[in-house]
Amino acid sequence: MSDPKPNLIGGAWRPGEGAPNVSPSDLSLTLGDYARGTRADALDAVAAAKAAFPAWSRSAPLTRHAILRKAADEILARREELGRLLSLEEGKTLPEGIGEVTRAGQIFDFFAGECLRLSGELLPSVRPGVGVEITREAVGVVGIITPWNFPIAIPAWKIAPALCHGNTVVFKPADLVPGSAWALVDILHRAGLPEGVLNLVMGRGSVVGQAIVESPDVTALTFTGSRQTGEALALASARLMRKVQFEMGGKNPFVVLKDADLGVAVEAVVNGSFFSTGQRCTASSRIIVEEAVYAPFLAAVKTRLEALTTGHALETGTDIGPVVDESQLAQDLEYIAQGQSEGARLVTGGDRVSRATEGFFLTPALFADCTNQMRIAREEIFGPVAAVIPVRDYDEALSVANDTPYGLSAGIATTSLKHASHFKRNAEAGMVMVNLPTAGVDFHVPFGGTKGSSHGPREQGRYAAEFFTSVKTAYQQP
Repeated sequence: MSDPKPNLIGGAWRPGEGAPNVSPSDLSLTLGDYARGTRADALDAVAAAKAAFPAWSRSAPLTRHAILRKAADEILARREELGRLLSLEEGKTLPEGIGEVTRAGQIFDFFAGECLRLSGELLPSVRPGVGVEITREAVGVVGIITPWNFPIAIPAWKIAPALCHGNTVVFKPADLVPGSAWALVDILHRAGLPEGVLNLVMGRGSVVGQAIVESPDVTALTFTGSRQTGEALALASARLMRKVQFEMGGKNPFVVLKDADLGVAVEAVVNGSFFSTGQRCTASSRIIVEEAVYAPFLAAVKTRLEALTTGHALETGTDIGPVVDESQLAQDLEYIAQGQSEGARLVTGGDRVSRATEGFFLTPALFADCTNQMRIAREEIFGPVAAVIPVRDYDEALSVANDTPYGLSAGIATTSLKHASHFKRNAEAGMVMVNLPTAGVDFHVPFGGTKGSSHGPREQGRYAAEFFTSVKTAYQQP
């Protein structure tokens, strides 16, 4: 067995005790060993990032542009190879894995361009003869903690803007998916980043993540994960008065009105609820349907789901890959049992199935006759499970859609311009989709939610500057 893939600290690869990276599609397949960092490793990484910050924050925009562009080019050139690795370690199908890697490359390409589009303002003061400059500056050392469900895209949309705007980074990926994170950092390291600008510390959240969060030298923290963890990180960060940006999940509604194109509605629901094995914070796990089309809609979704193939992520013809690990599978099965005990009707799916390889395979579960008070309609399951809720009309549909502590994404299927326009304005969510799945967003526009889904400035696109920079106002009299 080869040595574990090391962490990157202060520009040097640091070995450590390894842990196996096992594929959820084939539990006999180990994708290599990856070092698990210690608390000391994490603190050394923070110190390295702090030391590198003055020079990197004042580096020429063209220098940062060249490095990010070189990284983007390599990611895109290797999209099939990296997509295969991603699919094997996380479980999404190979086309989805390649698509995610492509998106990561596009994100780095976008922020390479942003390095050359940095701007400020030059204004006259209200006082004669005084000039005013308004500029944006890097915030400092950014701690980045990412989840397992998008193991290269989410790190990309946090790391790329951080580096673009002159920050240094300490990056802790999810313990379940170290391979994609390591490959991304290796690409950036070879692209020419100076020592200490980007540091990778893989390992346990309770060890590595905790050390990052507790360090007063981490001046900003961006995190994607559970609401419970986000709340704990927010409290810890408040004591240090640091800047935070948290994305903490969703329980996203998709409304189907009686005037909707049934084919469009079914495809949007199946894609948004079940693709990527439902392991997306933007998944539409609450389907709210007008009674007039309730029966035909359920029948059409059932037919569509039963035509899907659940299996090995790399197998041709697989539509739904495995659940990421045994713990997540157990949680999904618990919620399926809970839904049945609450009186919801299981229309189809919800079965653990066997395939040629041992893996965590679960068929998509569709529940009908749900109420918005059931646990399966209130709590984020993070698996291929969706609850269908009947409503009388649009007004009730909107009320049910907004009756949730989350507010990340919301969708509607309708041919009514009136209802589409009203829903866009009145849905309590950071992102709204009309006749499109709730999951699936562009890389050049803001990402984020309201209520319990998000906290802090938006991610992605030009709006990323709100988090990764601070505004400085300078006055000068000749």
